[in-house]
Amino acid sequence: MNLRNVAIIAHVDHGKTTLVDQLFRQSGTFRDNQRVEERAMDSNDLEKERGITILAKPTSVEWAPEGSDEHVRINIVDTPGHADFGGEVERILSMVDGVILLVDSSEGAMPQTKFVTGKALALGLRPIVVVNKVDRPDERIQEVLDEVFDLFVSLDANDEQLDFPVLYASGRNGYASDDPARREGTLTPMFEKIVEHVPPPSLDKSGPFTFLATLLDRDNFMGRVLTGRVQSGSIKVNDPIRALDMDGNVLETGRATKLLAYRGLDRVPVDSAEAGDIIALAGLEKATVANTIADPSVSEPIAAQPIDPPTLSMRFAVNDSPLAGREGDKVTSRMIRDRLMREAEVNVAIRVTEAADKDSFEVAGRGELQLGVLIETMRREGFELGISRPRVLFREEDGPNGTQRMEPYETVVIDVDDEHSGTVVEKMQRRKAELTEMRPSGGGKTRISFSAPSRGLIGYHGEFLSDTRGTGIMNRLFEKYDVYKGPIEGRQNGVLISNGTGEAVGYALNSLEERGILFLGPQAKIYEGMIIGENAKPDDLEVNPMKSKQLTNFRSTGKDDAIRLTPPTVMTLEQAIAYIDDDEMVEVTPKSIRLRKAILDPHERKKASRKAG
Repeated sequence: MNLRNVAIIAHVDHGKTTLVDQLFRQSGTFRDNQRVEERAMDSNDLEKERGITILAKPTSVEWAPEGSDEHVRINIVDTPGHADFGGEVERILSMVDGVILLVDSSEGAMPQTKFVTGKALALGLRPIVVVNKVDRPDERIQEVLDEVFDLFVSLDANDEQLDFPVLYASGRNGYASDDPARREGTLTPMFEKIVEHVPPPSLDKSGPFTFLATLLDRDNFMGRVLTGRVQSGSIKVNDPIRALDMDGNVLETGRATKLLAYRGLDRVPVDSAEAGDIIALAGLEKATVANTIADPSVSEPIAAQPIDPPTLSMRFAVNDSPLAGREGDKVTSRMIRDRLMREAEVNVAIRVTEAADKDSFEVAGRGELQLGVLIETMRREGFELGISRPRVLFREEDGPNGTQRMEPYETVVIDVDDEHSGTVVEKMQRRKAELTEMRPSGGGKTRISFSAPSRGLIGYHGEFLSDTRGTGIMNRLFEKYDVYKGPIEGRQNGVLISNGTGEAVGYALNSLEERGILFLGPQAKIYEGMIIGENAKPDDLEVNPMKSKQLTNFRSTGKDDAIRLTPPTVMTLEQAIAYIDDDEMVEVTPKSIRLRKAILDPHERKKASRKAG
């Protein structure tokens, strides 16, 4: 069968997964009466809830040109659009022969577009540019195409790549066309463009079998399952194979116990596969991502894409609060260690190191969202954890003035209403960001670009949404390591800390409201050292949220005032992680997210602050 391998890449929310839905429908992958969920490729719970793609996933559709009996199989890889999950995209590009670059007709080329496109162009892939959402009322199709061309030039694209074909589409409404004015039709022009523009795999089918593992997952029945593209030769079930690392050392030998091919939304067992096919393979115990799986006669590994290093780390500790063990069933350091090691195996963008005390682990990743998704996944599995404030990973490099401390910088692109642009620029400059570009983007909005130290951006997103009344959009992308910028001011306000253990009482909370903002309501379980609210002043304040009203035998002439509490501010996991300071932690359990001081005892806290001061 005729074969094409293509990846769909785009910035977050530009419509990749919705477009794949329509490709399924129009290629006949689904039956007419089949009930299919929206964004079928977003298969895990977190992806459905957040509406973003987290894991890269292969699929395939079969399509026949009109009037022809010859079917073309198109293997499609749906990729995440968020920079934190870039590790998924970097590996996946070695499996495909072409990319579809999706760009929003209003937002245009965004930071993540630049990141994945740069990786694709460096591998020599020729992109098909699809301007999506052309039916938006604020579309600016021609300017967006100019932006894409400028982006390709800045990424050193060659002449062949700069001569890219363009389609104008609406993924949600299921049409694509060469004509920017068309607002109806089908996706047939897109299928035709893929078949015409993306070359079939030009690989050696007669040589010995080789295969580069690019995705890894575990299955309770098959064990370790490696996904990738067959680079040469062919393989049958039960053929002998061995795994080679990047230096050519043999890691293990075994047999291919199971071969699976992607057909629509399913993985289907097959008896054999040949060069160009994207398959999943089981039978090895140690082989991992970036390893070469090959025939025993092969000794040269396939060169793998290097993965960008992590820039941010958090400490995952055993939950040692007084309420530990009440909601989760996985609370020991051994269970946490095993789970984190499994995650590091599957996700190459995460690095795990064990602390000397064996009770905590340093987990390094690409950003707060990536680590937040890992924590959320673990709490749903029944884990209880204590999470520290994120910190950036510094480097020491030799400079002209001796050894210099280097820190990660990010490109930040912000779209805000004109009235809020002054506040945003002022706040970003306080965080040591440098303004690189500011221009009107139409519709009363301004696009502002900064180069900012990652350190200064931790915890800023919540404040940014408040400053822009929830209308601002902020996109970040790792840019470079550069010279350390010096201290950056942190959170302005102190916190309200409980001085006892028990249940919060409405009467006490009512009198504490004038002190600041509360994070919990009456009957909430609390303990000594737990953070119950934000102080209106810069200092921390210890309070008693359990003080009840003194009951006496005397009747008062005035009627008692009814207590009316303001609803508490309840934080999501990401907001809590961004909010805490260096001496604080987030206690994460399957049912609760609590903020606390790292040292619960007030006397020990004072001793520690004296030492630090």
